Amino acid sequence: MKERLKRDYAPVKNLKADDHIRIVQDIFATVTGKYDFLNHLLSFRRDVAWRRFAARKMHFPRTRRYLDVATGTADLALEVASRYPDVEVTGVDFVLEMLGKAVMKTARRKECRNRVSFVQGDALALPFADRSFDVVGIAFGIRNIPDRPGALREFSRVLIEGGQVAILEMQLPQQKVLQLLCSFYLRRILPRMARCFTRNPAAYLYLADSIIQFPAPERFAGMIRDAGFSNVRHYPLTLGITRLYVGTKPDCSLPPRKATRPFS
Repeated sequence: MKERLKRDYAPVKNLKADDHIRIVQDIFATVTGKYDFLNHLLSFRRDVAWRRFAARKMHFPRTRRYLDVATGTADLALEVASRYPDVEVTGVDFVLEMLGKAVMKTARRKECRNRVSFVQGDALALPFADRSFDVVGIAFGIRNIPDRPGALREFSRVLIEGGQVAILEMQLPQQKVLQLLCSFYLRRILPRMARCFTRNPAAYLYLADSIIQFPAPERFAGMIRDAGFSNVRHYPLTLGITRLYVGTKPDCSLPPRKATRPFS
């Protein structure tokens, strides 16, 4: 058995932005080998259904281009490419080890590999021109970005007017009983299960903490609206342990529409 890495990550709420970024890079560089397996195992394979739901909510009216931020091993990028045969997909991530796994996985997908490309980049300074994509998506990555408002503004910059942002993220359910059960699973069970398969079990203590500390649905939906998006909605998935947030970049050529109340 490979020697385990000695890691001890500070609680998310105590992290400064630079430390947070450094920890995220360290974590995802050390869990790449078992990342997909553990995602499926620890979510009881519900993560597959969550990504499919997110892809179904996307629309590609003009550029036929999709940007997958914090693409990781490209699960959402490949789901979008498979569902929309005429859409060009670009995945961006700042962890080279993850991008390497994404490239290898994509090479095995003959039906879409010629339409999927990857680039190393920062969610706060995306290496793309303004108004380049119909949809910007991010799955289970926004909680690892300390400057979420800055990332949301950057997503808006690279979207066409009328384009969509789609954010899939895990968080605590709203019901108190489910919150307690979910917290117990994240803090006690998940790290112990992960310890059997990863060289860096502390990574899953951090990941559990990042889920628990993620803002409540209405607060995060407000953050998306504050970044300039309209028609923000959020969809609870699997008892609310995951939510899909969808917003639209306003089309300045159209008259303003009355705001709609987001629902959960």
